[in-house]
Amino acid sequence: MKNNIFMAELLNPMNEAERYIQNARQILSEKAGKDGEYYSDKKYVKMAGHTAWCGVLVALDAVLNMRKGSKLSKRINFKDYQEAVSKVDKKMNRALLNSYETLHIVLGYDGNLRYDIVQGGLKEAQYIIDWASKHYQN
Repeated sequence: MKNNIFMAELLNPMNEAERYIQNARQILSEKAGKDGEYYSDKKYVKMAGHTAWCGVLVALDAVLNMRKGSKLSKRINFKDYQEAVSKVDKKMNRALLNSYETLHIVLGYDGNLRYDIVQGGLKEAQYIIDWASKHYQN
């Protein structure tokens, strides 16, 4: 019974997106080692940034139907996400770009250790997921 409930939650992409954010926070709290205003371990900051960005993409894919009708091997370009978001809500493009730059580039690739930058990226990711949840239709 418990396994069936868990599977039902995973089938909802908004729950899955939230799970990515929770996983990113867990990686940071358990592995990245906060030392004052900085995290200590770049490897885990990169991992958390990538995990959070994946959560954003899961939420956007569900709302924007980005993967519907496409081959699994086809990689979706960031500009495609921008165009699709613009059709729904142009104001969200600023949040999307900021989330992309912070989570994917600054954290995921560069591994910026600054605590407030990491937390700002997670906050932006949560903002996009909350927006996507409001627009999601089962």
